[in-house]
Amino acid sequence: MKLFFDLISARTATQSVALDINQCIVAGWAGRDLAAIEHHIEELAALGVPRPSAVPLYYRIAANQISQDGELQAVGPHSSGEAEVFVFTHEGRLLVSLASDHTDRKLESTSVALSKQLCVKPVARAAWLFDEVAPHWDSLILRSWIEEDGQRVLYQEGALASLRPPAELIEGCFGADGMPAGAGMTCGTMAAIGGIRPSTSFEMELFDPVLGRSIRHAYRVEVLPEVA
Repeated sequence: MKLFFDLISARTATQSVALDINQCIVAGWAGRDLAAIEHHIEELAALGVPRPSAVPLYYRIAANQISQDGELQAVGPHSSGEAEVFVFTHEGRLLVSLASDHTDRKLESTSVALSKQLCVKPVARAAWLFDEVAPHWDSLILRSWIEEDGQRVLYQEGALASLRPPAELIEGCFGADGMPAGAGMTCGTMAAIGGIRPSTSFEMELFDPVLGRSIRHAYRVEVLPEVA
């Protein structure tokens, strides 16, 4: 799958970057607070969602499920987005962008892996050099909004200090050799304000308060009928 990014740098002019993705990984259960993770696992288990076999857990997603379009299709009205940092390498450098781990919540109670695989993963069209944000990584802010009753509603917000750093996730998934070319990985998300719920509109932002810039992406969901 080919992705295209505007590489925005604080030191140089914006560059166009093309990337061939042949493997996509969603890093789940990626928070730093293990007690909070365990509490969340127990909450989901009460709803029928199976416990993860490991923490963090790396879900492999088909590369053809990645899209930079502003629209996606999903079967049934049960899916919802989650804003996540998206990391990948280009010419030996680690780059940072933004993605949504859009997931079918109805299927999630049967199989978390299948519920993630079923849905397209929207990715933004802008990226930053990791080296430029690494010194203040924990202060970066993830946000998302959904549409409810015709209103734009804040759905997620939190600093990356609550999530494992990407270097730790990369080593946990790929080993000491680091992320290979052609791989992309999402790096965990924030809790939904008011609880996880579906919406046909999803907007997300990765905000850098130190350099005063953002990566944003928005998409809409066309709900396809469930037929038997």
